[in-house]
Amino acid sequence: MLKKWKEKWQVSWIQFTLIICTFAFGGSLCGFTARKLLTLTGIEKGLFYWILYIIVMTIVWPFCVILVSIPLGQFNFFRNYLQRMGNKLRGKPATSNQQLATKRIAIFASGAGSNAQKIIEHLQNNSNIKVGLIVCNKPHARVIKIAENNGISILLIEKDQFFKGDAYVGVLKNHAIDFIVLAGFLWKVPLNLLKAYPNKIINIHPALLPKYGGKGMYGHFVHEAVIENRETESGITIHYVNEHFD
Repeated sequence: MLKKWKEKWQVSWIQFTLIICTFAFGGSLCGFTARKLLTLTGIEKGLFYWILYIIVMTIVWPFCVILVSIPLGQFNFFRNYLQRMGNKLRGKPATSNQQLATKRIAIFASGAGSNAQKIIEHLQNNSNIKVGLIVCNKPHARVIKIAENNGISILLIEKDQFFKGDAYVGVLKNHAIDFIVLAGFLWKVPLNLLKAYPNKIINIHPALLPKYGGKGMYGHFVHEAVIENRETESGITIHYVNEHFD
């Protein structure tokens, strides 16, 4: 059951634990607050008291959960969670017009996530583009912590489903991802993902291609090779990913 919820929310086990703690502490605070408020009314315990208790609990629960989510670092998750609940109660679609207008990108990364951090910071106050998902193939990569610190959902991918399955296309679509940025992602992109996002996947390579590309050319290895060969010019290459160029 817990694994099912984790997969539904698409979060790491650390964030999942913090979310469950927020629900637990928020619920306790909600019950305490409701009892204190009813004490002020002087109503004795009975049928009417318990009806009021349920009504007050329902009203104060969102405020209590949001309050608890702040110190636990889960404010963004619960803000979105409560917004989705409100939309469902009002019969509105899960995605608002504003969300549809905002382009959501997924950052694929395998390591420390320095590029991901810079992209997140650059887009922090941008209302037109939002980092909606961090995708990683290594459960202990530092980029996961960056995602957690910024309240961004995390998708940990497995090799078989990525290469032999649907390449997590369904999950990306569920997160309303419009564009993909490969920022230090060490796996090749499978055909299923390329077909689902034609001309919507770019790769960031830390050198001027076609030099210093290919197997083993990532991160500090690229920079070391550039310095060792005493290049007079270097930089980054940003290119679209397709069946021929990854």
